[in-house]
Amino acid sequence: MTPDDDAGWVRTARDGAVLTVTLDRPDQLNAQTPATWTALAAVGESLDDAVRVVVLRGAGRSFSAGLDRSLFSPDPGTAGGLGELARLPTEETQERIRRYQSGFRWLRAPGIVSVAAVQGHAIGAGAQLALACDLRVLTEDAVLRLPEATLGLVPDLTGTSTLVELVGYSRALEMCLTGRGVGAAEAHAVGLANAVVPADRLDAAVTELVTAITAAPVGASRETAALVRSAVRNDPATQDAAERAAQTRRLAELVGGA
Repeated sequence: MTPDDDAGWVRTARDGAVLTVTLDRPDQLNAQTPATWTALAAVGESLDDAVRVVVLRGAGRSFSAGLDRSLFSPDPGTAGGLGELARLPTEETQERIRRYQSGFRWLRAPGIVSVAAVQGHAIGAGAQLALACDLRVLTEDAVLRLPEATLGLVPDLTGTSTLVELVGYSRALEMCLTGRGVGAAEAHAVGLANAVVPADRLDAAVTELVTAITAAPVGASRETAALVRSAVRNDPATQDAAERAAQTRRLAELVGGA
């Protein structure tokens, strides 16, 4: 994709089973607009079965500083702005937000593992985009922040469910209500970051992680990812049954391929 306004400043690059998605608006710290979310959703819709890993990055010194400032305008004439959104009929407002959310939710789609490479700031929509991924590698200077409540809003881009999964109820509540920044060291300690590395090691660390993920046989990798995801919500008996079913499929494939 061409990284311009029409494409939401999103570009993609494919290398075998790995798709890299880059927010490419470094002069604005990769601030997001509805066009960004539409472009991200289109990437998700275009995935084929050969893609195993999606790496999500932000160009420049920050991952994403969140919403483009123009969207905070109360003017209903600002396309995609909060003023316009607030004046729509309730059902239309919620449908519009649902479409925005689809640009985030696909990052945990069956068949792929998503990795966020986070440097600098990941604020608001930027933090929620990083949280939407399965795994996160942060640079030592990275800071995640969810300031929506302090602005009179709520995190509405899938951030609450993913945050609670990662850090638990009480810590997620505190982070969301205070809107404070969470540095890389704390993020690693509480489970938001899988790894923290110096800035000049980010590319190498992500490459090493992706290489390790893709080293496993594709069928086993996808079945295992599906099991771990379902374990978050399943009761033990249901999860045990899911494990039995998945292992039965793996055994059948292994024996069949012997």
